[in-house]
Amino acid sequence: MPAFDSTPAHTSADSSAPDVLVTDVVLRDGLQDEPVIVSVADRVALAGALTAAGILEFEAASFVSARRVPQMAGAEELLAALPRPSHAKIAGLALSPTGARRGAAAHEAGQLDVLRLVVSADPGHSVANSGRGVDQALDEIGESIAALPPSLTVEADVSTAFVGLDGSPLPTERLLYVVRRLRDLGAGRIGLADTLGTAPTEHVAHCLSTVLEAFPDLTVSLHLHNAHGQALRTVDAALALGVVRFDSALGGLGGCPFAPGAHGNLATEELVAHLHAHGMKTGIDETALVEAGNLLTTVLAGATAVSV
Repeated sequence: MPAFDSTPAHTSADSSAPDVLVTDVVLRDGLQDEPVIVSVADRVALAGALTAAGILEFEAASFVSARRVPQMAGAEELLAALPRPSHAKIAGLALSPTGARRGAAAHEAGQLDVLRLVVSADPGHSVANSGRGVDQALDEIGESIAALPPSLTVEADVSTAFVGLDGSPLPTERLLYVVRRLRDLGAGRIGLADTLGTAPTEHVAHCLSTVLEAFPDLTVSLHLHNAHGQALRTVDAALALGVVRFDSALGGLGGCPFAPGAHGNLATEELVAHLHAHGMKTGIDETALVEAGNLLTTVLAGATAVSV
């Protein structure tokens, strides 16, 4: 069975380690909803800028059909071309057993450290995003895990964990069901995503508290989109509950092609500045992060429009 990473973001024995682990997802979640296709060479340059800024983990690719998400074409070519700094882990995302096999092959080639297997808590989003119902997706995650190499770190991510496609808060019982199934499959590291970005802070905090109380052995991370400017307030609520892993995207880019109305991610620049202002270490250089953002602006301006 592959290694489900439940290592905390820092330990008291290592004073140089970050207090909070920030995973940047601009190369995947950020670019997948843009109306342009960024070349592999430009994505490699962006990855270099992120690692130069001190990002310790970044999501580089999505192992999905290029017909459905043309912005994610060239995953294998990208991973083969990426620099491999010693301090940074490279993650990829898969929605199906086919995607998981592609991720495993990239790992065996020494190009991928973390594979994120995704399931939606909202049934409507599950069908729209992956063409599968929630239970079928969970079953396939179990099949994928059994076939993955033991050296590959695997994270189970839950999309639409708090609010469904219709904008209504999901019952906490549904989230608990999905998390329990993933935990029973062996997951020690689980990411919860506010895919639309509209979940009220109070609802996210309630769900987090319930999950952490029910599964104290899990390491939980949070993936926040930011519809109403509430994401940093939600970060503070999560930190108060002991959550120290967060996804964000350079420039606040992002959205979901299969979740109409989904808003951009919490910006990495805003998250890092917020954490630093509160005295928390991230290992990320804010000045270098601004330079990475400038490069992102240049890259997007020169990218090829997606064919309609």
